[in-house]
Amino acid sequence: MRRTLERPAASPALSAGVATMFGSGLSNQTGAAIGSLAFPVLGPLGVVAVRQYVAALVLVAVGRPRLRAFTWRQWWPVLLLAAVFGTMNLTLYTAIDRIGLGLAVTLEFLGPLSIALAASRRRLDAGCALLAAAGVVVLMRPQPSTDYLGMALGLTAACCWASYILLNRLVGRRIPGAQGSAAAASVSALTFLPIGVLVALGHPPTAEALLCAVAAGVLSSAVPYLADLLTLRKVPAQTFGLFMSVNPVLAAVVGRVVLGQSLGLPEWAAIGAVVAANAVSLAPR
Repeated sequence: MRRTLERPAASPALSAGVATMFGSGLSNQTGAAIGSLAFPVLGPLGVVAVRQYVAALVLVAVGRPRLRAFTWRQWWPVLLLAAVFGTMNLTLYTAIDRIGLGLAVTLEFLGPLSIALAASRRRLDAGCALLAAAGVVVLMRPQPSTDYLGMALGLTAACCWASYILLNRLVGRRIPGAQGSAAAASVSALTFLPIGVLVALGHPPTAEALLCAVAAGVLSSAVPYLADLLTLRKVPAQTFGLFMSVNPVLAAVVGRVVLGQSLGLPEWAAIGAVVAANAVSLAPR
C-alpha cells in the first residue's frame, strides 16, 4: 500500500524533470542555430566571444566565486577548465559553420560517450563503441562535398567535452559549489575580451548580429545551466545522462527547421547509431 502511495508523488517529479531536460536540450541547440545566423557578420570567433561573456555573467551570479581564497592547487584545474571551455565552444561553432549543426553536435557528443564507455568493462559496451565508430565512419566517408577540416573540428570539440567533464569533476572536488565553474568561465571570458574587441573593430557588428550572439549565450549557456541544476534535483544522474543522448537528434531537427540544413539517410543513420550507443551504454546494469 505504501509503495502505491509513493508512486504518484515520484511520477510528476520525473515528468517535470524530463520536460525540463527536453526544454534544456532544445534551448541549447536553438541557441547554437541562432548564433550561427551571426556568422556572416561576426564569424564563429565573435559569436563564441559573446557567448563566453554571457556564460561568465550567469555563472558568476550563481556561483559567486571567492577568487582570492583559491590556492594554486585549486587554480590550476580552473585554468585548464577555462582553456578547455573556450576551445570546446570555438571548435564546435566553427564546425557548425562548416558542416552544419546536426553533424557537428553528433561528433561532439562522442566526447561524453567515450567517458561513459571508458568507465565500463561490459562486453555490451564494446559493441556500443563499435556502433558509435561505425556511425563516425559513415559521417566521415569520402564524398566530393566532405569537409574534413569541419569534421576534425567536431572531433576536437568532442575531445574538449571529454576533458571538460573530467576537469569539472576535479574542480568540483576541490572547490565547493559552482565557484570553480564560475571562476573558469570568468577566466575564459577575460581571455576572449581582447578577441571580441578585435573582431568588433575589424567587423563592426550589426544590432541583429549582436542580438543573435547574445541569444546564443542565453539559450546555449544560461538556460541549460540553470535547467540542469533544477533537473538533477528531480531525476537520477543516469536518467539525466541517458536523456542527453537526444541532443544530436534535436540538433539535426533544429538545423533543418531553423537553418534549412537537410541530412540524407546515411547521416540520419549515423546519428541514430551514436544516440543508440549512448543509450545502451547508460542503460541500467
